[in-house]
Amino acid sequence: MITLAIFKPHCLKNPIAYETIQQMITANGLQIVARKRINLSRTEAEKFYEEHRNKFFFRRLVSLMTSGPTEVMLLSGADAIQKWRNLMGPTKVLKSVYTHPECIRSCFGLSDTRNATHGSDSEQSVNAEKQFFFGDIQI
Repeated sequence: MITLAIFKPHCLKNPIAYETIQQMITANGLQIVARKRINLSRTEAEKFYEEHRNKFFFRRLVSLMTSGPTEVMLLSGADAIQKWRNLMGPTKVLKSVYTHPECIRSCFGLSDTRNATHGSDSEQSVNAEKQFFFGDIQI
């Protein structure tokens, strides 16, 4: 099984966070099978986060995701989607600090938008997000 993971721009600017998260990935039985660094355009970020267009945080999220390079990865492993989501922890950083103090977002998230990482939430999302960033790549 595969899943898609994104290191958000502020996370890439922190070499300790970047290295620690990669170590967490491998320590939890996931393997990075594809990766690339990209600079999302405003149009690309708006398209990727289209489902959030009418939410209060949409502009802030697009602004963040276009503020610098992001790293997009495909992770492989048994139950990859759930493993990666467990490693990330809750979307809301303040909640994660109390409920999942060892998770990525608790350790490296700065706010609910700048929460360090993104991960697909279902096989449908994986397929769409993989296509968006990697096209027809075969794993």
